Amino acid sequence: MSTPARFGPRDLAVALAINLVWGLNIIAVKMSVNLVPPFTAALLRQAMVLVVCLPWLRVVPGRMRDLIALSMVIGGAFFAIVNLSLAVTQNIGALAIAGQLGAPFSLILAIIFLGERIGPIRIAGMALAMSGCGLLVFDPMAAKEISGLLLTVFASLLWATGSLLQRRLIGVGIPTMYAWVGLGGTIVLAPLALFFERPVMTGAVAIPTVAFAWIAFSALGSTLIGSGGMAWLLQRHPVSTVIPVTLGAPVVGVLASSLVFGNPLTPVMVLGGVIAMAGVAIVTMRTAGAKEAESVRDS
Repeated sequence: MSTPARFGPRDLAVALAINLVWGLNIIAVKMSVNLVPPFTAALLRQAMVLVVCLPWLRVVPGRMRDLIALSMVIGGAFFAIVNLSLAVTQNIGALAIAGQLGAPFSLILAIIFLGERIGPIRIAGMALAMSGCGLLVFDPMAAKEISGLLLTVFASLLWATGSLLQRRLIGVGIPTMYAWVGLGGTIVLAPLALFFERPVMTGAVAIPTVAFAWIAFSALGSTLIGSGGMAWLLQRHPVSTVIPVTLGAPVVGVLASSLVFGNPLTPVMVLGGVIAMAGVAIVTMRTAGAKEAESVRDS
């Protein structure tokens, strides 16, 4: 078995870029939905992903049902709900924290559908993550965003469902996967945008040029730099090494939203964020360690 490469300066630079683009992505999406209706913005994002990844779009025998399901769930439903949540929310820092529920939700779905067994440490991690997000309800500033928070919780569940599907698609190239996500998202979002946002879709209301820049940052930065960089790191290092250095994205998102939009960072929100991130770190690192131990036993 080959020895993993040392985690050097180039790897740290890639990890930093991942944290930045994923953290700033929430700013880009909020800016885009401030300029363009949410379903249209999501449609344009997925169309850009499709165009970039189109050369890798191909039929993968035996995997198409999972690929199509992933494209509908992540490409369509997830981005529709995320954009809608940001469109109805002012304090988006609270959404960056609530979005961390994706990790415990993924573990819960793995227990239900994959029969995965977990120990008390990961159970404690799930409890911490959910408790930290639950604290937001007691923050007067965050509680005002209850509709956005509920939509974000639903989006986190969709993301977790997508992560379960991605586990079934091991071996399928990331560009091929995202080509199908872009195609599925375009197919799902086009009717929604046409039905609910007809003036923009028919050209009666013009889309500002700057909106395309924000959408492109979200589509290309998050996909190519974020997901592509993550895949590159995972090819060079164990999961348990990569996960800790890419957990800074929500922190970047919360701080950036405070600076850009003036969202207040209340003590309750900070405490909830710290507790949630601690829980997410426990869940992801312990899960990564369990997978590596299993792969060593199987090798």
